[in-house]
Amino acid sequence: MNILILSSGTRNKIVQYFKKALEGKGKVICTDMSNLAPSIYDADKYYIVPRMTAPGYLDVILDICKKEKIDGVLSLIDPELSLLAKNRDKFEVVGTTVIGSSYDLCEMSLDKSLMYSWLKEHGYKCVKSYMNKNDFYAEVEAGIAKYPVFVKPARGSASIAISKVYDKETIELLFAHSEGLMIQEFLDGQEIGADVYIDMVSHEIVSIFTKKKILMRAGETDKAVSFKDENLYELIKKFVTEAGYNGQIDIDIFDVDGEYYISEVNTRFGGGYPHAYESGADHMKLIVNNIEGKANECVIGDNYDVGTYMMKYNEVMVKKF
Repeated sequence: MNILILSSGTRNKIVQYFKKALEGKGKVICTDMSNLAPSIYDADKYYIVPRMTAPGYLDVILDICKKEKIDGVLSLIDPELSLLAKNRDKFEVVGTTVIGSSYDLCEMSLDKSLMYSWLKEHGYKCVKSYMNKNDFYAEVEAGIAKYPVFVKPARGSASIAISKVYDKETIELLFAHSEGLMIQEFLDGQEIGADVYIDMVSHEIVSIFTKKKILMRAGETDKAVSFKDENLYELIKKFVTEAGYNGQIDIDIFDVDGEYYISEVNTRFGGGYPHAYESGADHMKLIVNNIEGKANECVIGDNYDVGTYMMKYNEVMVKKF
């Protein structure tokens, strides 16, 4: 069995975990557009490929799948998830399973305004969002909304171009210089991350790892502590089942005065997933089982330890070319 990880970048741990899961079974192959992506050197083999928006990119990836007899493919960046999902049938023709959710769910997760609309329509507590700045101003005047707020691209990831804003003048300045922005309320509460795996054979949720975020850096969890809460598990199960996600996802949630608010979803391994793995939630093994055609048993709440702290730190790789 061979797994292909696209746009692996600096996610060395993900590559290492898949190699451990495939030990004696197959290879882990990575791609990136740069030979300075450190994760490719942890793989059994790697390919330098064009930017995913380049003409012919998909054909390049399909050729790799055929050449390397790839059984499962996944990406570690958000825009590429939609590309894979949209072309799922082309991968199936060459014998490769796309590990991930449907195209519509990948698009909804990438577009924060679509996600907000879905959550609101389905009755979930969520981060209030405004695509029209005048709607926000009107609610400020009415005493419904207040500063500070976050201004961010509606379509985006990795917390790129996000600003915490305290006044109307700054909002006007940001909207004047960028398109596709939205305004989100500031929730003063505990931020939580959930690493969730939905079985690709049974389509049941089989693993949920939850952590309280202590410190964030560049949109990723830098320090966190694991915990368990049955009420949170039930909310996640209800939301994920109703939406129809599949495979690995990462959910951002806020705990505000004991009430859980769903914020965002990434239909991939989140940057903080190593915390889950090192605490016992091995989702690579679940993926391998699924690709082999085996359904996984539900281990929610049983496959990780409480009170484990994740503390990220820098490592250095040196290469001579």
